[in-house]
Amino acid sequence: MTYVRNAWYVAAFAHDVLAQRPSGVRVLNEPIVLWRNTAGELTALEDRCIHRLAPLSLGRCEGERLRCMYHGWLYDRGGRVVEIPGQSRLSSNLGVRSYPVLQRHSWIWIWMGDAAAADEHLIPPIVGMEDVNRDDYVFGYGQFDVDADARLVYENLLDLSHISFLHAETFKMGPIWAQEHPNVTELGRSVRSERWLTSGSQNGSVYGDHLGDSHFCCDCFVPGIVILSNRTYPSGTAASLNGHAPDLNEPAHAGVANHAITPLTDKTARQFYLIAAPRRGEELAYDTTNEVRAFDEDKKMIEAQQRNLDATPGYRFVSAAADRGVVLFDRLTEKLVRAETAA
Repeated sequence: MTYVRNAWYVAAFAHDVLAQRPSGVRVLNEPIVLWRNTAGELTALEDRCIHRLAPLSLGRCEGERLRCMYHGWLYDRGGRVVEIPGQSRLSSNLGVRSYPVLQRHSWIWIWMGDAAAADEHLIPPIVGMEDVNRDDYVFGYGQFDVDADARLVYENLLDLSHISFLHAETFKMGPIWAQEHPNVTELGRSVRSERWLTSGSQNGSVYGDHLGDSHFCCDCFVPGIVILSNRTYPSGTAASLNGHAPDLNEPAHAGVANHAITPLTDKTARQFYLIAAPRRGEELAYDTTNEVRAFDEDKKMIEAQQRNLDATPGYRFVSAAADRGVVLFDRLTEKLVRAETAA
């Protein structure tokens, strides 16, 4: 799978990259070192010293600079070599690649394409821990690796008909997720999938003390950022809106699950998740027990799927009606990749 490069990829949780502590990550097969200066400002550089390709993530932060701890070459925040021990003359061309990097919504984002094209407005509207009143929300978060193409991981979230089968015992939501197809639309650099679950169905939500209607929305942004939101309303709301969407600018009453799927290599991916839910009483953290169980089920299935793909080179998937979101997102990705290649 070829991925869009002019896009923001999640490299790490912000709290995992500490000041003066280099951290090595991998995105799109490229080794990257993340580090903060004493003021906490982020830098992202290619994670290999140009001298002997030693990882700079094993180096030492020295204020505004990063030193390779193999032979002592010193780099500034732009990636330029500013000191070689025992050598006074330096070429101005010595250096490693520097990546646009920033912190938003509890995550560290890195731009993998043309640095001049980096646009902060292309970061999706994630609900991070610093974005809401912590007195009103509880959070659950984590990450895990999958031995499969990242495409298979985000496609798993784009086609939620598998909830009725793969997660039948975990979520106990019945057949409706597979039997009733969502409304799917393409929106610029994202694909939206949405559906109503009414009080008349077995998946109707609880609104106050009574059954109500629930509007579920899945937004998948290039390159693989998925936001799942759930809004609950009094019974009859879906009918009063003739099945159309409610105001999606309103907060999601029942919570938001944010996912970022980052390709590490061609056949490994890392899934970051950040779940925000309205606080109930004195709870301090969101209970992710069911989600983690579902992640394990997804991981087992997707890795087995990858093994079958490896054993069946050239195989083309057969699409069904439930795959509309997957098909639209793949086409969107391919279109952006072609535009980058042409440029």
